[in-house]
Amino acid sequence: MINVSRFESPFRQVHLDFHTSPNIKNIAQDFDPEEFATILEKAHVNSVTCFARCHHGMIYYDSKLFPERIHPHLKNKDLLKEQIEACHRHNIRVPIYITVQWDQFTAEEHPEWLAVDGDGKPFGNTIFEPGFYRILCVNSPYRDFLKKITKEVLETFPVDGLFFDIVKPTPCACKHCRKEMEKLNMDPSSFQERMRYGFMMVNEFKEDMTNFVRQFNKECSIFYNKGHVGPAERPVKHSYSHFELESLPSGGWGYLHFPVTMRYVRTLGLDCVGMTGRFHTFWGDFHSFKNKAALEFECFQMLALNAKCSIGDQLDPKGKLSEPVYDLIGSVYSQVEEKEPWCREAKPVTEIGVLTPEEFEKEKDMYIAPSLMGITRMLQESAHQFDIIDSQSEFSKYKVIVLPDFIPVSDELSDKLGNYLDNGGALIASFQSGLNESKEYFNLKQLGIELVGEAPYSPDFIIPRDKIGKGMPKTEHVMYMKGLEVRPLDKTEILGDTAIPYFNRTWKHFCSHKHTPSSGVLAYPSILKNDKVIYFIHPIFAQYEKNAPRWCKQLFLNALDMLLPEPLIRHNGPSTLLVTLNEQVKENRMILHLLHYIPERRSQDIDIIEDVIPLYNLKVSLRLPQSVKSISCVPQNENLKFEVVNNRIEFTVPSVNGHQMVELQLK
Repeated sequence: MINVSRFESPFRQVHLDFHTSPNIKNIAQDFDPEEFATILEKAHVNSVTCFARCHHGMIYYDSKLFPERIHPHLKNKDLLKEQIEACHRHNIRVPIYITVQWDQFTAEEHPEWLAVDGDGKPFGNTIFEPGFYRILCVNSPYRDFLKKITKEVLETFPVDGLFFDIVKPTPCACKHCRKEMEKLNMDPSSFQERMRYGFMMVNEFKEDMTNFVRQFNKECSIFYNKGHVGPAERPVKHSYSHFELESLPSGGWGYLHFPVTMRYVRTLGLDCVGMTGRFHTFWGDFHSFKNKAALEFECFQMLALNAKCSIGDQLDPKGKLSEPVYDLIGSVYSQVEEKEPWCREAKPVTEIGVLTPEEFEKEKDMYIAPSLMGITRMLQESAHQFDIIDSQSEFSKYKVIVLPDFIPVSDELSDKLGNYLDNGGALIASFQSGLNESKEYFNLKQLGIELVGEAPYSPDFIIPRDKIGKGMPKTEHVMYMKGLEVRPLDKTEILGDTAIPYFNRTWKHFCSHKHTPSSGVLAYPSILKNDKVIYFIHPIFAQYEKNAPRWCKQLFLNALDMLLPEPLIRHNGPSTLLVTLNEQVKENRMILHLLHYIPERRSQDIDIIEDVIPLYNLKVSLRLPQSVKSISCVPQNENLKFEVVNNRIEFTVPSVNGHQMVELQLK
């Protein structure tokens, strides 16, 4: 069993879906436990999540409490039992899957347990739409049923872990939620209040369920999945043994969701697992195959960002694993296994902290702001080492903190940021970041500005001055999104001006196809600097996420260079190169990860990675506080020559063929 006080997830996992319609016959008739475990072992899998109960509401073991829920065509009622026993013989861990808020059988049998909206309608698909997505309310007697089936699982099997799926806040207006809200003097008729209560209630459910599980098993891992992990999980992280980040790039999450989420979640102190899928698109995409290069990138990026790996699959109704699928998984996991020694207990080395807008979006769950995606792109494209943080994070470890576009500053946060700046920190803010919570005035005096109001023109045009305009032409640069107008206070330096158009585009006066050109009149400052604080009046990060103006990134990177002139990493490679730096304290070494895979929009729906485009003779420069004894490419163990120039370690990596790790052994 696993001791959760020091729980470390296995590196090579499979999440084996088995949502199987009761209309399909001969379920698990071809299941052979030894063949099942052997295929997994051959694919280098050391943990597989298997099903007790699926979204159809079907049970896959010989339940004594709920025999009516056993899949009606299950040929082998010991399916789960034999899966666990066979895998344990092969030293493969088997967490057990239990669905929570999606259960078609229960939704049909107990409609009174469904979560409903303010009009009394159930959430999810309608009765005549295919799908099992009607949401059950865990504030109803359904919770008692969940505990009974969980107890049966815990008393029937040797439980390595529990994976509770679909556990998310819902603005439910069922009679149970209305009653509990009224006890708390909350207004059930208000959507905002129902959403706020939904967060409170789902966290209470997690705490209650974890305490219940611990009555029977003190050591098994516990995870509650909603398809995302973010600031909402911080208050209840003690109910988890670890985090699993479901993030299938082709399944709606996209290629940016995982790095954005992981860069935050790894700061919370629990072990993390990234979860992708072997499917070409989404869960349940039977008989499809992800490109090998894509699966490599998704898994190797997990390692680079300090996560273990999990690949989603779905077991065929007859109970046989697809050998071609596990040939694909094995071709990647064999490489992961080889890389593990340089990833075990590795911690990120970072110097920039980015405050997440997600913390302040109280009514939105699973929401990643465009501004957060935009700044993540900028920093990754420039090899900067950063975490995504919230207001409760420790600020002192970062040389620079960034407030991207929409970070409201309360009195408490203002004091914390002020203390950070007084102790030598630096800060970049943009657009509405720094305003008080009602957006009436700037609540961070160190910005050195006061609010005039919304910018009177949009688009308008930044003209950067010398310091901020490095590498840019000294002319107008259009800013498509409307900014603010601010006034500098004493001692605040203007780094950029704003030229205004002849007029705003309306039906009365417009010019050409898109927007009115610059009039050449300079009307208000666009970029300002007060000591070690730089402020942009425009939402430059949301703008970059929308259509990636090169000048938005260049202005930000120039500002960063003014505050952080000697970054941890520089290289001469393309902006498509992903670079991370980790530290293994016990081994007294740093590990540099270099990844070069390029997602392309080759279809209407999804981004594709098909080819690995190698890089050669990549020059790297690192600023490290310790002296280096040796540098080598691993796991190849090829030594690299290096030299120290201006207190920076410089070396050349001969080639990067997809993913290359570089070990820097410290003296």
